[in-house]
Amino acid sequence: MKVGLIQQACTADVEANRRKLAGGIRQVAAQGAELVVLQELHDTLYFCQTECVDNFDLAETIPGPGTAFYGGLAQECGVVLVASLFERRAAGLYHNTAVVFERDGSLVGRYRKMHIPDDPAYYEKFYFAPGDLGFRPIRTSVGCLGLQVCWDQWYPEGARLMALAGADILIYPTAIGFESTDVLEERERQREAWTTVQRGHAVANGLPVVAVNRVGLEPDPSGQTGGICFWGSSFVCGPQGEMLYRAPQDEEALAVVDIDLGRSEQVRRWWPFLRDRRVECFGGLQQRYIDNK
Repeated sequence: MKVGLIQQACTADVEANRRKLAGGIRQVAAQGAELVVLQELHDTLYFCQTECVDNFDLAETIPGPGTAFYGGLAQECGVVLVASLFERRAAGLYHNTAVVFERDGSLVGRYRKMHIPDDPAYYEKFYFAPGDLGFRPIRTSVGCLGLQVCWDQWYPEGARLMALAGADILIYPTAIGFESTDVLEERERQREAWTTVQRGHAVANGLPVVAVNRVGLEPDPSGQTGGICFWGSSFVCGPQGEMLYRAPQDEEALAVVDIDLGRSEQVRRWWPFLRDRRVECFGGLQQRYIDNK
């Protein structure tokens, strides 16, 4: 399968962001992409750097204008498309939601971000309720997509549950970067940790991983920090964690990457981790912490 990735810098102009993404989707589709993956919250700036009730005006219903726009692009280009939207579910109830469109433009599934961070410059708990759809892969004409969003990528449990439910590939739309004053050594530690943990999900589950991050400096509207320098570095790895593609960390990128989905079958025969799991011993995973004193 050919997977198209679009790593993009965003502006405050929603329509301009969408026009730019549309051009990228058409370009990777022309290069043979069958599945196209976009980054997290790609229609807007990363508004979670501050807590501001006016930002809820950026949310929209699903279905709504955003799904109509991206569904139309999926149909036009004949691709399965993974997009990311700020979902208005009801007044006062919002989600960070990834959506999947089939080649005919139909909306075939959604995933609501399960793990919601609350860190300086990432005040997502102010905006998003935790997802309530579980870790259920979305079936499409190109395979069964184990779709999660950004902060979910640090948790092996979600990747495992997607694998156990039949996912053929793990996908993570992402918005992550450095605080602009972080020293170079700390920047590299964070970026490499982010890459390594997701490659670990590939290895542990015998599945390819696609992570698509945004790029560029986005100032903090409050001026309390130097803003976020999103580190790009979108990548695709195979079921042994082998790196198939990695985008630059400081510039936009379009790529089409070949993934051999059949390879997962052979890797799981060599490394039968699912066979050897001691499922009867994992009850402690349902506890917040185990006090072993």
